[in-house]
Amino acid sequence: MTTDRIEWRVSPGLVPYPEALAAMEARAAAIRAGAAKELVWLLEHPPLYTAGTSADPAELFNPEGFPVYDAGRGGRYTYHGPGQRVGYLMLDLDRRGRDVRRFVHNLEGWLIDSLGDLGVTAWRSPGRIGIWVDRNGAEAKVGALGLRVRRWVTLHGFSVNLEPQLSHFSGIVPCGIADSPVTSLAELGVSDPNRFDAALNARFEDFLASLNGIAET
Repeated sequence: MTTDRIEWRVSPGLVPYPEALAAMEARAAAIRAGAAKELVWLLEHPPLYTAGTSADPAELFNPEGFPVYDAGRGGRYTYHGPGQRVGYLMLDLDRRGRDVRRFVHNLEGWLIDSLGDLGVTAWRSPGRIGIWVDRNGAEAKVGALGLRVRRWVTLHGFSVNLEPQLSHFSGIVPCGIADSPVTSLAELGVSDPNRFDAALNARFEDFLASLNGIAET
């Protein structure tokens, strides 16, 4: 990784959500105590839905009976499953400026720049959190964000659809937005969606520098 203060971890296979949540919360507490490095953790989950603090039960249909977990993050319902890259960020905003809005904005920028390196033009949509692209002339969502900040350490993070089963999103109103479809890198013609991890890594130092306006040392 580009800095010795931050661990970059990629987990193979499918990580159970309760296991990931417990590990994330323990790591964030250790970071706050000065007992562990900050962490960027990339992984995939089995098919499941998570409920944020603003989740509306009327937006959960779940015809296939996937597990539903309270995530403790902001936002509403979201889907995780195979073929979707989930990124959990445990970063210390005490060291990077206590500005959550800037963190979210620059996190979106990191994802947009990384997608651009794969030939995918993506953007923010005013008033809506997430990452958006053009699919056959209409706006579609390719990435979601959901965060929590505890004692100025971030938890949770983002998800980007590489090549998941898109029909699984029909079990919820994704992030409470009923009028925008979801899409994936595979659907957009990216021949090898797994290159996204390398693009994220290549753009990571730029993301860190953007948080404070200075480069990491």
